Amino acid sequence: MNTPNSPEHDHKASAPDILPTEIESLLAAARERQQTVVVVTGVFDVLHREHLAFLQKAKAAGDVLIVGIEADSRVRELKGEGRPVNGEQVRREQVSALQHADGVFILPDAFFQPSDYQRLIHHLRPQIMAVSSHTPHLDKKRALLAEVGGVVQIVHQHDPSISTTQLLQSQSF
Repeated sequence: MNTPNSPEHDHKASAPDILPTEIESLLAAARERQQTVVVVTGVFDVLHREHLAFLQKAKAAGDVLIVGIEADSRVRELKGEGRPVNGEQVRREQVSALQHADGVFILPDAFFQPSDYQRLIHHLRPQIMAVSSHTPHLDKKRALLAEVGGVVQIVHQHDPSISTTQLLQSQSF
């Protein structure tokens, strides 16, 4: 049942109810303490050392790290049939268990248009969006972050020899 307090509600809500209550509370506390909020988004399907290094560096970029996990439907569109390997709740729990992130939430299912991303960033108002060197659309992300007074910061140099897709193809994870 999709009630206001259920996990399903948390990622299917529309703006301004984009974020779960615990993320809203975390953001309010960070703003009150004048802490630097860092945001990252991603799939984080089969966690590997690139994910770990990236999240650790993202956390070091500020005081509070918020991670948005792509919804299963979005991952299928981005990565193809058979993905994700791990469902969105499992991926959320795994990233949370790493203890790099202060808050982890699942992005909305309908998160395909630039306006969806803009609405999220305007709602989060992070000072930093942490990305890796292979992140696409950096110019668009920089412009969007500038709208809220934030910056895009490349915190990790991507190692192209390590990816979830490659691990799945070699089945060496």
